[in-house]
Amino acid sequence: MLVEFSVTNFKSIKDEAHLSLVAGPGNEHADSIITVENHAANSARPLRLLRSAAIYGANAAGKTNVIRALKTMHDIVLGSARGLAELPVTPFRFDPACEAQPTTFEVTCIADHVRYQYGFRATRSEVTDEWLYAWPSGRLQVWFERRRGDAGDAPSWKLGGKLTGDREVWKRATRPQALFLSTAVSLNSTQLRPVFDWFRKRLHIAGVGGWPPTFTLEYYDNNGASDVLSFLAAADLATADMRTVEHVISPDELPSDMLTENLVGRKIVDVFLKHQPRGAAPEELDLDDESDGTQKMFALSGPWLDSLARGNVIVFDELHHNLHPALVRFLVNRFHDPKTNPSGAQLVFATHDTSVLDRHLFRTEQIWFCERNDRLETRLFPLSDFRPRRGVENLERAYLAGRFGGVPYIRGSSSRRPD
Repeated sequence: MLVEFSVTNFKSIKDEAHLSLVAGPGNEHADSIITVENHAANSARPLRLLRSAAIYGANAAGKTNVIRALKTMHDIVLGSARGLAELPVTPFRFDPACEAQPTTFEVTCIADHVRYQYGFRATRSEVTDEWLYAWPSGRLQVWFERRRGDAGDAPSWKLGGKLTGDREVWKRATRPQALFLSTAVSLNSTQLRPVFDWFRKRLHIAGVGGWPPTFTLEYYDNNGASDVLSFLAAADLATADMRTVEHVISPDELPSDMLTENLVGRKIVDVFLKHQPRGAAPEELDLDDESDGTQKMFALSGPWLDSLARGNVIVFDELHHNLHPALVRFLVNRFHDPKTNPSGAQLVFATHDTSVLDRHLFRTEQIWFCERNDRLETRLFPLSDFRPRRGVENLERAYLAGRFGGVPYIRGSSSRRPD
């Protein structure tokens, strides 16, 4: 489960952007809260986490960069031990002083019932700092800290007494542009693997286009056929059944100007969705002939169902793209409903769809805004900072009127940027 994420000095983000999925007080929308043991304190009071968070903001305000920051952290964790010639970090673009400064990423998560706080600072050429703290029994344990040394000096290390295994071997094997976490796991650290596997198995990040249908096809073939069909039926896509056909690509299927040596002979799977009109014979349509929204919902069905079953974290940019607002609400409600989300899966998404900006769907701390100031810096903040009046204030109307920020102010229009 994701507890918090923060990033500093990344693309349009100069100062720290901090996203929290910790629920505030109150029992409003209790189904939207996951209650877990408080792994960070010897306390009988449980930790309450949110099942979802929605990020709003004008175009170019930085919503996508918040998601890209988490994706970059994910990619560095998975890729650094394999050897990255250059780390994929991009400092804040609009202040030359930031170019030489490291980018900071930090995640607090729960993996295998243990709470972890893991982060690192990195430039394109090296990891300057890295740290991991754990609360396996309610008390803080420092498992490791790696700090940049002074000019010309080796980095300083603190390997906590609770970190077991070939610690010195892992330290010596960690290259300047690699993470200690990833290096140690590649050298068989079982103690650190749950943190690494949280990034590898539990955190799934999609851009505007989402995922290709490949995963849904695999899910369908692995005894998930009825679940996929039920998902599509619940979304009112008029799909009665589906059929898959595997065939081998032949040269006459490809344009004459396409390089074919890597495509001819490759096996692909065609998907056909069956529709049953009232009073007429059923009709099959190739998935490619379906609407963009149907294709997207089909591609989403496998990852959605799998994540809800396994308790994954899905992060999605522009979830509303090609989808009716009712379908966006449908997808969010799948995460909010404990019956369809028994494992505590979480959804974080960016959107422009204000129709779901609704107190009937979200708690105030589930709604976040991105705003760009006149120095082109992204600021991320929750709706709960504004304390909107419950049952009185229309959130969609207030947001569009600029009450919470995070909306564009078009020159020549009747709207104006607030002072």
